[in-house]
Amino acid sequence: MTRRSASPSGSSPRPAKRQKVEHLTSESFKNGVMLAPMVRSGALPTRLFALKYGAKLVWSPEIVDKAILHAERVVDPVSGVVSYNGKSKAIFTTHPVEKPYLVYQIGSADPETAVQAAKTVMQDVSGIDLNCGCPKPFSTHSGMGAALLTNPDLLCNILTALRAAMPPEITVSAKIRLLPDQADTLKLVERIVNTGVSALTVHCRTRNMRPRERALIERLKEIVDFVEGMGRGVAVIANGDCLSAQDALRVREITGAHSCMIATAAESNPSCFSQEPLEDLEKTFVPQYIRLGKYLDNHFSNTKFCMMSFKGKYNLLKKHERTEIRDAMARTKSYEDCEALVDGLWTGEEVMNDLVNSINSRGSQPGALLETGSGVSTTEEELNDKLLSESDDEPALHLPQSTPPEKRENPEPVSLNAPLLPRNERLIPIPAAITGIDVPTPSSSPVPHVHS
Repeated sequence: MTRRSASPSGSSPRPAKRQKVEHLTSESFKNGVMLAPMVRSGALPTRLFALKYGAKLVWSPEIVDKAILHAERVVDPVSGVVSYNGKSKAIFTTHPVEKPYLVYQIGSADPETAVQAAKTVMQDVSGIDLNCGCPKPFSTHSGMGAALLTNPDLLCNILTALRAAMPPEITVSAKIRLLPDQADTLKLVERIVNTGVSALTVHCRTRNMRPRERALIERLKEIVDFVEGMGRGVAVIANGDCLSAQDALRVREITGAHSCMIATAAESNPSCFSQEPLEDLEKTFVPQYIRLGKYLDNHFSNTKFCMMSFKGKYNLLKKHERTEIRDAMARTKSYEDCEALVDGLWTGEEVMNDLVNSINSRGSQPGALLETGSGVSTTEEELNDKLLSESDDEPALHLPQSTPPEKRENPEPVSLNAPLLPRNERLIPIPAAITGIDVPTPSSSPVPHVHS
């Protein structure tokens, strides 16, 4: 990626420096709502907006360990963006304002390489997380991601090596999926906790489950109790079908998890961490996102991918208006094509300054289940009162005990060879165990040899 040149003298002043924040501990992973690691969707602009609207911590997208080793670290003198550049584009970008809340996720199948990758970025992050749950071929084909679930020795060796190599102020954590058998899951969790991790995120689906299938969050309660019984103070974070900061109350009541992590809902609306998420996103959010993307020199293809994923409730925009705006968004091929979408106002620096001020002014709220940009929070004591108490004046809050499945496409991008779900459920292949017919896997036609 081509980075902008240094700004001339006399340029606009940089935002005020962030306030000093102590390093992360296990307690930092408790009583909050987090932004999940998401390929492409978890880009720097999305993470910054998530922090503004209330995410307690944010995870970077999974980045393969070998990919970052030979990257060149470059600091943009204008925006302050720290970019780890590969041969053709940035592999990872961050900004100092998010460092106190940023957990960098590594995809790895080798302890030594994982440590090298962690040391490469440790000056710009506050935590290192090992991806042990991604089921996509780009992650599992080399023994990474969900493949580690079937190789617990390697998984734990990587975590042990990371914990030994990282300084105390850098946390080490892991993100896993459920195993088909609960007893096997508990055995794996026990081994992971004993490596010295500060937190464990559990995606409440098995490796073979698709995003449209209901998350098995009811299985997490036993895992949380088991981890707490080990007495190491490790935070357990629930992931799967949490739709908003308010919905985190329901998930926590069912699971007892210390925190909740949001993925798909945040991909659709990064303000879902707020008590009052934005509506009419095409007008209230997309223009700001485009302006910030350009200012931060975020690759336009990524900015477009994200803005086309945004969707939320509508209040003022009529159907024909939002259709017109989304058609215009779809036609864009560069930031220059977005002139009408931002009303000709390229005020990305102002947007960034507002984000920096919002993030730096976030107060520390120990014990808060929900932290929002507006300062609204629900303490654990208040939550228990809502869930357990009942009076004539105010009936107790009874939250639904299950998560309705959402029919949604696999959020992973096609460019990473992640399969999309069939548009018609009747086209989903029926397992051979039921039909008795083992359909052969199609293979590509051989390429004819051409003599020179």
